[in-house]
Amino acid sequence: MVKIRLKRMGAKKKPFYRIVVADSRVARDGKTIEEIGYYDPTQEPSVIKVDADAAKRWLGNGAQPTDTVRSILKKSGVL
Repeated sequence: MVKIRLKRMGAKKKPFYRIVVADSRVARDGKTIEEIGYYDPTQEPSVIKVDADAAKRWLGNGAQPTDTVRSILKKSGVL
């Protein structure tokens, strides 16, 4: 199963996330299929950048977003 989820980057106590498409069996920070955006919760307000076309394409192909990514996609207007 393919999922759209967050991949944690950044230093300790300073998280930065990439929104990626990955196989559900792969580790959180493991190999990904495609990177479709990023999310930075440390800035005020939080920075969200998503490639809407790629996200819609993956959702149309059956990729399942995690709960957190679903809310990020709603905030950015993709869902």
